[in-house]
Amino acid sequence: MVGSPNDDDHPVEVFKRSTAACVRAMSGEREVEVSYGAETPSVAGERVRLPLPPRDLDPKEIAKVRGEADSISLKKRYHDSTIHASRMPSNQAAREIFDAVEQARVEAIGARRMAGVAQNLEEALDDRYRRRGFERISNKDDAALTDVIHLLAREVLTGQAPPPSTRRVVDLWRPWVSSKIGSTLKELESFVGDQRAYAEHAHQLISDLDLEIGEEGLPDEDSSESQDESEGGESDEMNDTGTSGASEDGEDSEMIPSEMEAGDESADGDDGEDMDMEPGGGDEEPANPGNPPMFHNSENSDTSIYKAYTTDNDEIIPAAELCDSEELTRLRALLDQQLNHLQGLIGKLANRLQRKLLAQQNRSWLFDLEEGILDAGRLSRVVTAPLYPLSYKIEKDTEFRDTVVSLLIDNSGSMRGRPITIAAMSADILARTLERCGVKVEILGFTTKQWKGGTAREKWIQNGKPQNPGRLNDLRHIVYKSADSPWRHARKSLGLMLREGILKENIDGEALIWAHQRLLARPEERRILMVISDGAPVDDSTLSVNPGNYLEKHLRDTIQYIESRSPVELVAIGIGHDVTRYYRRAVTIVDVEQLGGTMMDQLADLFDEDDESNKRSGSRSRNKVSQQGGR
Repeated sequence: MVGSPNDDDHPVEVFKRSTAACVRAMSGEREVEVSYGAETPSVAGERVRLPLPPRDLDPKEIAKVRGEADSISLKKRYHDSTIHASRMPSNQAAREIFDAVEQARVEAIGARRMAGVAQNLEEALDDRYRRRGFERISNKDDAALTDVIHLLAREVLTGQAPPPSTRRVVDLWRPWVSSKIGSTLKELESFVGDQRAYAEHAHQLISDLDLEIGEEGLPDEDSSESQDESEGGESDEMNDTGTSGASEDGEDSEMIPSEMEAGDESADGDDGEDMDMEPGGGDEEPANPGNPPMFHNSENSDTSIYKAYTTDNDEIIPAAELCDSEELTRLRALLDQQLNHLQGLIGKLANRLQRKLLAQQNRSWLFDLEEGILDAGRLSRVVTAPLYPLSYKIEKDTEFRDTVVSLLIDNSGSMRGRPITIAAMSADILARTLERCGVKVEILGFTTKQWKGGTAREKWIQNGKPQNPGRLNDLRHIVYKSADSPWRHARKSLGLMLREGILKENIDGEALIWAHQRLLARPEERRILMVISDGAPVDDSTLSVNPGNYLEKHLRDTIQYIESRSPVELVAIGIGHDVTRYYRRAVTIVDVEQLGGTMMDQLADLFDEDDESNKRSGSRSRNKVSQQGGR
């Protein structure tokens, strides 16, 4: 029986069905739902999202789709999230490496058994790193150590050379990695089939890299399995490097020691300590973000006082100085390409915000007054009613206050991939929208210059490793767009967030002070600071030699000061982490796709509050005038 062709018979649809069937077969889960879209490949429970296959079914592009499908399938088949979560280190950098070597393990199982799977995985991996600009990296510090460990572990476990786009980076790192963990890395091959033993050996690898595993070490099997029953299902979310979301979910519980939770009230309510905190007091040097007024000399032995061991190598730098113009153009094009499908959605929300702001700024006039500007519309009365007095008008004061908005974006390594991409595009659209409405916007980012402390740690070691040195890393505060710079001049700079090697550690408290001081120096009547972050402050170099809550307590103290004493209005958006425990006005989103809309909604709410406040103030003024007139 011959039937007419339909969409279901199209080669692309046939490919989609066969790939979905392959995912179910390889993962061993018959209920998996497979869909396709322009987003980054992801997993949420039984739902798998894969890239859209090309209409022409180009073999190379098809291999990339198959590679992403194989990677997800192998992880669902051979990865036990309960074991993984129970062995998860508490240290942030250690967690990322732990995730990376586990992803290398599950993919190696499939690659060693099936040559086609090995080829697909390599195509997908090569494309992933090519899109992140690995081919252009010439300095090893511009690539994250986590990616290099993942690639070298894959090489050891499968015998395959790194993908072409990554070979230069791997060769730059190889001598250093081999000297630190060469033999430990090779021993991983013996444990590929045993996830528990493999995880324990991964701990040894992390220790050989001089990273802390965490105070709790390896928990008992019984307690860890019962504890992780509620967490195990969350480890399927994958980022660009294939790492699991379980590490991020574990961050909330690990980063707040029990003694910190017990002492939160005293920490936040300590008036004596707040008196030492005066952001914007004028003591900060323009080129040095690490010298806010609450700092004390490093000789001070009081471990409760926040300080920096040295600020000599901190920097505040425009984004354009961190990358050449050609590279910025490429990164901006990549940003636009990746988020084309979101621009419509965020654009609609931006238009809604724009209408709200313009409605608040509409000019209005008071007519039939005895003095003011002559009302030309009523001049006909001179002829029709010559005895009628001339009519004047005056412009009514606008209720919309002169406003500046500062967006402070976390540029830490945990934001890599989808979160930082959407943060960059949302900031771009928000800047355009507010600029149309006469609201000035600045876009700032915060990270560190190096992993593991940089020159600050080297200086500390040279000086004999004194106790409680304070912040032990070099800050990098990035100006993507200044408030006085038009959007068109700063447009390309936002692409820098996608550059490999920019995202490192995050020291939120000092970044908040820096952004706050910039706002205090502005002439606008109303100042709004919006923080976009995905978790607690983390700097392994600092936390390894100071109390475990050192950075977090400083962040809480800084927030408490701004919220209670500063004219700056502070609002925060947490990506995947509950930031309401830090900020009074905050919202947490689970899906980064919500970021653009949430930013618009938060600002709209702030302007609504201001509008209501102005209306109440205006009503009181009119009543007062009326009463005076009555008297």
